[in-house]
Amino acid sequence: MTSSQNAGTVPATGAARSDSLLRFALVADVVLTGANGIGYLALATVLDSFLGVRLAVQYPVGVFLTVYALWVLVVSRQENINRGAVSVIITMNVAWAVLSVATVAMDSLSATGIGNGWIVFQGLVVAAMGALQYVGLRRM
Repeated sequence: MTSSQNAGTVPATGAARSDSLLRFALVADVVLTGANGIGYLALATVLDSFLGVRLAVQYPVGVFLTVYALWVLVVSRQENINRGAVSVIITMNVAWAVLSVATVAMDSLSATGIGNGWIVFQGLVVAAMGALQYVGLRRM
């Protein structure tokens, strides 16, 4: 009789842990994206010459990334993570990664060599976040 009662509680514990990878990936996204967004806003005048990306680009990107990070934080803090919201996050991360590489390939921002390297690196990190989130979503 005891084993039947315990068997009923095991899935609940397993279910609570099934989203741990996804939560980790979302929180990592919040930290990295938030730091990046705040960095673009706080250090824009320094990054302007270093990366070669104009202030007119850095400020809107910084605002977008900061707001996006706050939204991902809200999604990650829900008791039951919304699968649709996570799908949107993954899609946006993939789009960001692709657009990062395309931006460098087309020289759209006329960035410095370091700036182009940073844009590609950032795109790769964002792609990795999206991949990790996808795996976490599949495990739910």
